[in-house]
Amino acid sequence: MKKFASLLFVAILGGGITLGAYKLLEDESRTEVSNPTTNSNFSTVSYEGRPISSTNADFTEAADRTVHAVVHVKNVQTQRQPRNLREFFYGGGETRKGLVGAGSGVIISADGYIVTNNHVIDGAAELDVSLNDNRTFKAEVIGTDPQADIALLKIDADEDLPYLPFGDSDNVRLGEWALAVGNPFNLTSTVTAGIISAKARDINEYDSNPQSFIQTDAAINPGNSGGALVNINGELIGINTAITSQTGSYVGYAFAVPSNNARKIVEDILEYGDVQRGILGVSGTSLNPSIASQLDVDAVEGVYVANVEFESGAKKAGLQEGDIITQIDDVEVNKFSDLSGYLGSKRPNDVVQVTYTRDGERNTVPVTLLKYEAFVIEKPGLEVREASKDLLKEYGVRNGVVISQATNEKLKRYGLNGILITEIDEEAVQSVDDVKRIMNAKNPNEPVSISFVGKDGEKKQIIFQ
Repeated sequence: MKKFASLLFVAILGGGITLGAYKLLEDESRTEVSNPTTNSNFSTVSYEGRPISSTNADFTEAADRTVHAVVHVKNVQTQRQPRNLREFFYGGGETRKGLVGAGSGVIISADGYIVTNNHVIDGAAELDVSLNDNRTFKAEVIGTDPQADIALLKIDADEDLPYLPFGDSDNVRLGEWALAVGNPFNLTSTVTAGIISAKARDINEYDSNPQSFIQTDAAINPGNSGGALVNINGELIGINTAITSQTGSYVGYAFAVPSNNARKIVEDILEYGDVQRGILGVSGTSLNPSIASQLDVDAVEGVYVANVEFESGAKKAGLQEGDIITQIDDVEVNKFSDLSGYLGSKRPNDVVQVTYTRDGERNTVPVTLLKYEAFVIEKPGLEVREASKDLLKEYGVRNGVVISQATNEKLKRYGLNGILITEIDEEAVQSVDDVKRIMNAKNPNEPVSISFVGKDGEKKQIIFQ
């Protein structure tokens, strides 16, 4: 397949936290809801970080509260075992269930709601959840957010379960103590300690997906995925998600989805049935001395606005190409992930105060976030969203949806972001709803034909088997 040209900049999306090319924390033994809703069922604490005056801090209370609320999640999948060559080449065979992987999860309510990573439960035919007291339950998947790598599960117990309250991850400070609790290498109820090493960390800043993780040096390993990152008070400040490692094991630092983002996703799933993402409506890049020199701007921090989407909240608020965003509400924006991380806790129709500089002058305007409409075509693994009239005109077509990201690792190399899809199975696509309708009517095992159009007007049709 001919490689399409990559886009220079990526869109700033609320909640757009997608994993890049780093090691997820699945168990290596595998064979193979911003303005939070006031009616939330989940306990929330207002955490004001406090310095620790002594290195002889006592972690026993926080550890004791946490281990009883962290569970072991086992992913059981159905596989077909071919019995002869014909079944091997043409499909069929004996159906078998087997443990594919395992990770961790955090109980967030007394009635059995559990938050974990999406990659821990992805593809599961059954989910077995084991508590710290060795009781085991079958879990139901309530909803998922693959983009943020968060999933919400539910188990039914005859009594109230121990759970962790959400802390305020925005108030976490660098250097604070943190505990990571999970089940690395199937070693249940493991507690490790470290400090908060960084906030708003984007560990793959050159992909199309803004990330904003809490970084910690508490030791976490495969099997810790979906487990708890807590402060010294035993309050949930993050969901352990990823490490960077050439070996697949801990090398000094790891990354967690901030609790404010995870909580918002959970509340969205319960209230709306899916994740409500707000879009600011600009695309841009983080500034540093090198990029500032290339763009001929004086600032070396902030987010440079490369484009303002047509009919977006940013457009209506008067933001322009060349503006440099330096603050959103009370949060300083020094880099792209500061902005994306904060927007991850917001919803459509929320109003944020955006501070920017233009021609050396500082301005602040209110921006209403719009809803981010997207759909993932599982085969081949492409996320699409609505294409504006201006974008269709730019590409010289009358219909289509735009690729916002590739969810298939193999497709990420082709730089498909920003490319239009005009037809699926030779049927014209006018909207994301058209894509949903066509794909939902198909057998997942059937091939799918997709017609693409690039910025240069090049058209290509590819059949994905």
